Amino acid sequence: MRVIAGSVKGKRLRSPKGATRPTTELVRGAIFSIIQPMLAEEWRAVDLYAGSGALGIEALSRGAEWVAFVESDPRCCATIKANLDLTGLASLAKVYCCSVNRALSILQGPYDVVMLDPPYSDPALLGTVERAVASGVVGDGTTLVVQHSTRQPLPPAIGHFYLFSSRRYGDTCLSIYRQEARN
Repeated sequence: MRVIAGSVKGKRLRSPKGATRPTTELVRGAIFSIIQPMLAEEWRAVDLYAGSGALGIEALSRGAEWVAFVESDPRCCATIKANLDLTGLASLAKVYCCSVNRALSILQGPYDVVMLDPPYSDPALLGTVERAVASGVVGDGTTLVVQHSTRQPLPPAIGHFYLFSSRRYGDTCLSIYRQEARN
């Protein structure tokens, strides 16, 4: 697995054996092709269910000024830290080794991009996305990026966020939500 674009393009990343389902290069590329035009020059992201950290590191490589990584598996947390050191991006990030629910109660937002890539077998996916939308990690202009199984569809609106784009890549569905315009 490698970083596909930006300042550390081509850097190889480590992945803990059997602990994660890494986001493919195709899906990472699609995510940033869709959201990059919507981002301000200075933007921050949070990578929930970070796994190896590949998605958040891709964000840093593509210009994010700060990324918070959230992962509950201590082996994965160690891998994220190693990957941040390997890419020289450690000073632009913080790794929270805790549950996503705990992180949503302690993270100081808002973030411009909130990325969720939970296990595909997680029956609480919608509830977790709803908690993220209701938490302090979102604000005006936040983009929510959710990777999920095609067998577990998400609704066209979650809270005050609407489905902006939905793409399918094999068993992976990529759902991108934006805030509804407020009048």
